[in-house]
Amino acid sequence: MLQGTGSDVGKSVLVAGLCRVMVERGLSVRPFKPQNMSNNAAVAVEGGEIGRAQWLQALACRVPPSVHMNPVLIKPESDIGAQLVVQGQAAGTSVAAEFNRKKPELLAKVLESFEAVSDEADLVIIEGAGSPAEVNLRDGDIANMGFALPTRTPVVLVGDIDRGGVIAALVGTHAILPPAERDLVRGFIVNKFRGDAALFDEGMRIIEERTGWTGYGVVPFLPVVTRLPAEDAVVLEGPRTGGGSRYVIAVPMLSRIANFDDADPLRLHPEIDLRFIPPGRAIPSEADLVIIPGTKSTIADLRFLRAQGWERDIHEHRAAGKPVIGLCGGYQMLGTVVADPDGTEGPPGEERGLGLLAVTTALESPKTVRTVVAQEVRSGLDVPGYEIHCGRTDVAGSAEPFLSVDGEVVGVRSPDGLVYGAYVHGLFLDDRFREDMLGRLGLPVEAGLSYRTAVDNALDKLAEALEEHLDIEAMLA
Repeated sequence: MLQGTGSDVGKSVLVAGLCRVMVERGLSVRPFKPQNMSNNAAVAVEGGEIGRAQWLQALACRVPPSVHMNPVLIKPESDIGAQLVVQGQAAGTSVAAEFNRKKPELLAKVLESFEAVSDEADLVIIEGAGSPAEVNLRDGDIANMGFALPTRTPVVLVGDIDRGGVIAALVGTHAILPPAERDLVRGFIVNKFRGDAALFDEGMRIIEERTGWTGYGVVPFLPVVTRLPAEDAVVLEGPRTGGGSRYVIAVPMLSRIANFDDADPLRLHPEIDLRFIPPGRAIPSEADLVIIPGTKSTIADLRFLRAQGWERDIHEHRAAGKPVIGLCGGYQMLGTVVADPDGTEGPPGEERGLGLLAVTTALESPKTVRTVVAQEVRSGLDVPGYEIHCGRTDVAGSAEPFLSVDGEVVGVRSPDGLVYGAYVHGLFLDDRFREDMLGRLGLPVEAGLSYRTAVDNALDKLAEALEEHLDIEAMLA
């Protein structure tokens, strides 16, 4: 089990890389994360939701993703409330205090899923959440030592040197853990080092002396990581570009942004600059395409979008004859009204939409969670992907069908072909459809670029780097 000295120290990527390392060594491997908090979700083979990171880790293991790889998924809807997903199925909305009371019953589900995953594998590589040093949250913990203790799982602690203070973070975690938990930690990894790793030899020695833990190695800052789908919105604070600047695609960072990796395949082309626009900053006038991403709270984020001045920016962009695409919650926002009569995603109410598509949306249960192969109405091309959303969107005027699944419309377009909305996540994963869509929108197309191959190659490169910089034999021992 990889645990961290804090959030975003690189646990998800290291687990994915180690999964590929062990698969290449001939082992049957499965990923597992007891509890994840993320609005970036994927659909597993059983039809339920899991964290997108576990989907990537399953890809690294070359196995289908299962709901048992991430039995508890928390999807924040507000600063104090979140939807709880248990073994892939929505299990209501809770505030923090209610969630803490549910932890004993959730641990039973976690252990049940862990047994199911373990039965299939020679090796299970487990990802913790946050940090085990957050002892104020230790009561009822199921994400870190609260899982490792009852399962007697050995732990490797990951520290991020890029953020500074890694010696204090690792030694401090050792100091604050109770003896039984401290004894479960076999060693540590220092991650995201820039420069000559030999300069940190003394640092490794100091950590080993003060903790008694084995240092398994120093992993350098790896550019290949930027070619992998990111797990959490925190990474969007840094650049997520394809390296070029001739064509600009802008994605406003909504407060409850979800499945933002839908845009990742667009980074594949060297001339495309994919920019996530943070709150307080205008959508750039030079943008060639604006994508409104998914969100866990459509009405709340529609109001948030207006508060940033992005509604004006989007309308000016559209008036200039440039295209707009809305995905899932972004699709709902493009319509004339979004209503939530039963309080499915927040307080009951409704909000005027952006008015760029003649559709109306009513947020309601049950939640739609499914993998799909949609058909693009105009070209007939298959568009594989998945749906995760509450609500029903109805055509209320001139909007034309864009995507359909077995005759059901799951996406529409404006009559002039400048505004598109769709419920299908992973819209740009299929290389042929992506090329066709980009060409239609006047963006660069380069045949032969394969996103799935690029991700798989990145996992191979990551595994090669971990083989080089970590003592894999010592970790296996």
